[in-house]
Amino acid sequence: MNCSLANSVECTNTALSARLMKAMDVSVVIPAYNEELGIGATVSKIQELYPDFEVIVVDDGSTDRTAEVAEQAGAKVIRHPYNIGNGAAVKTGIRKASGELVVVMDGDGQHDPADIARLLSKSGKYDLVVGARSSESQASLGRRLANWLYNRLASYVGKFPIKDLTSGFRVFRRKTVLNYLYLFPNTFSYPTTSTLAYLRSGLTIHYVPVVAHKRVGKSKIRIIQDGSRFLLIIIRIATLFSPLRIFLPLSLFFLLVGSLYYGYTFYTSHRFTNMSALLMSTGIMIFLMGLISEQITQMRFDRVEGSIPDE
Repeated sequence: MNCSLANSVECTNTALSARLMKAMDVSVVIPAYNEELGIGATVSKIQELYPDFEVIVVDDGSTDRTAEVAEQAGAKVIRHPYNIGNGAAVKTGIRKASGELVVVMDGDGQHDPADIARLLSKSGKYDLVVGARSSESQASLGRRLANWLYNRLASYVGKFPIKDLTSGFRVFRRKTVLNYLYLFPNTFSYPTTSTLAYLRSGLTIHYVPVVAHKRVGKSKIRIIQDGSRFLLIIIRIATLFSPLRIFLPLSLFFLLVGSLYYGYTFYTSHRFTNMSALLMSTGIMIFLMGLISEQITQMRFDRVEGSIPDE
């Protein structure tokens, strides 16, 4: 195991934890799309550090030798006939995993397999453990700013300090996460969905600081094209899991503006205008829509609550 001087203590703890976890029932799921340059080294290092862990690589319709390289490195490979999406590959891997605990990580070299033990060491106490990247680990200033915005918005919606909303380095309990797979999208936004779904259900989340290394090969995420799409996804997911956290502020905004405008027109012309009526009516309708959405959301989560196993 190669360890930097700055992380020597953590690396020692990781080595000890890895030996203690040899008997753990763990599956490592790696979604991959055209990752032949990095997938082999990732799988080989996992096999070296955790020889008893099941390693599953889900080849999401790659056009290169990703599947062959992963198989040669010792992974169990599941192939999609065509590219469906990162989230779809994760769902396939979780369904096929045999381990009690499922580690999901990228196969492009950004996630260090040595950190798996650190995440697993917290899995006995928390329902979801996430490897939180430091801001210095982000590839660019634009991505750091975008992730900061996403984290703040999600923290507001989830009423919980979210340190890394989009990190794909996660440890799930398989029996629990299976109940939420129907909510996961097929795209890159499955980390966002899983985080907010767990928070909405009252499950526990813990963040473990990790360093994300420079990826091998070219990123599949386009900052400019995908940035607005990610923001819309977060807003959509927010209205799915905690509707009133979005609808209530909008409702209060329109009611406040309508009331202020009514006060202004009453003071200047002693009348109640159509614009005041429209603004206040809009605020009331948005509030009622939020109440209905909250009831629908509660019904959705009541559906899975009874099937979550007691630990």
